[in-house]
Amino acid sequence: MTILPKAHRTPLIAAFAGALAFAVPAALTVAAAPAYAQADKLDDVVAALRGITTMTANFTQTDRSGQSVKGVMTLKNPGRLRFEYEKSVNMCISSNGSRLVLADYDVNQLESWPIGNSPLGALLDPKRDVKRYGKLLPTGNPNVVSVEVKDSKKPEWGTITLIFTRDAGAPGGLELASWVALDAQNKRTTVRLANQRYGVAVANSKFACRDPRRTSRRPG
Repeated sequence: MTILPKAHRTPLIAAFAGALAFAVPAALTVAAAPAYAQADKLDDVVAALRGITTMTANFTQTDRSGQSVKGVMTLKNPGRLRFEYEKSVNMCISSNGSRLVLADYDVNQLESWPIGNSPLGALLDPKRDVKRYGKLLPTGNPNVVSVEVKDSKKPEWGTITLIFTRDAGAPGGLELASWVALDAQNKRTTVRLANQRYGVAVANSKFACRDPRRTSRRPG
């Protein structure tokens, strides 16, 4: 999957098609936790993800060359997601619960994929069991939990590494802080979240992109 050829854009959709293991400085690396401890932490992650009904957050998305764009993410379970970009990026990315859609209003192009065929299935697809496909990565910080999620039988779907910080005010006591993705073409994208809010009322109609093949206007 390729995205826009414009140099100023960061291909977020590449993050949805693949992922990268979270890089931990060698000084912070610790020995792997016992199997029972890992299972407990994965249970915590599952509880945190399933505990989110709705969530909004500011995001900063950075590609492997270091270029960044910002915007607002809205999540509604099960399976709905939307990324609204700053005005310089004239596109819409959303999931309606079954498919992930990219609408590019500069070239009037629409692309879509099943959410299960993306690393973001770890967030969006109820069938993608984080506990089954995920493994803990060492962080050296008891307040940070890092989980790499990938399906070894589907390497073309890429990998996503979810980073959580402990926060009593977040569902399940863990707040999703960032993720790092690497797709099958080795394209890396990092998304960092801030100002997370939970339980915000969001209509399902929010999770739709205007079809750019019918209009060249920016989505509302």
